Amino acid sequence: MRTGNVLRVSDADFLTTTRDSYDAIVGEYAEAVNSELDESPLDRAMLGMFAELVRSTGNTAVADVGCGPGRVTVLLAGHGLDAFGVDLSPGMIDHARRAYPGLRFEVGSMLDLDLPDGGLGGLLAYFSIIHLPWQRRPEAFAEFHRVLVPGGYLMLVFQVGDDIRHRDEFEGKRIDLSFHRQRPAEVARLLTGAGFQVLVTVEQTPPAPGRPPLGMLVARRKP
Repeated sequence: MRTGNVLRVSDADFLTTTRDSYDAIVGEYAEAVNSELDESPLDRAMLGMFAELVRSTGNTAVADVGCGPGRVTVLLAGHGLDAFGVDLSPGMIDHARRAYPGLRFEVGSMLDLDLPDGGLGGLLAYFSIIHLPWQRRPEAFAEFHRVLVPGGYLMLVFQVGDDIRHRDEFEGKRIDLSFHRQRPAEVARLLTGAGFQVLVTVEQTPPAPGRPPLGMLVARRKP
């Protein structure tokens, strides 16, 4: 594994610590991210492009994996997609169901999605692979490939970098979250190995002083 800040949770523990941490901060996190997309025109434009690509497949079913409180899921639905959310955190799923009762939200893991082979036209992981240990990415990308229809589209969004950051507090509450930054070229290489064709790679300048640049990739499952 690449060097960086010390990873405080074992590979075997990360699903539990990620779930429990987000369960602990549902209200605070939902409030903190509520208006983020309003302030991110590039993200909205990329999501709009992703939606158009998915619609072109004729299969509008899209999983928002790591959906949190559902703020991106509802945006995808507004683009005419049959969008639904999946998240590790039951607390986040309960919040999303209350906030958007017309949409579907289910508890689940990106490493073992309860979805049929080739059932989706698209899959979005918006700042959700950041909690996945680097060595588990091929496993997740293989699962994304499995659930997408041949020719279906994948979009990933993440912080760019080589290190692992850790937070043990959020808005006064105890958490245990590790944030794995990514290099777009490395993510693209792993996606290619998983059977994807990478179509678009964007590296956005840091959104604010002291924050990392953002990476966005759009890929297509090879027919």
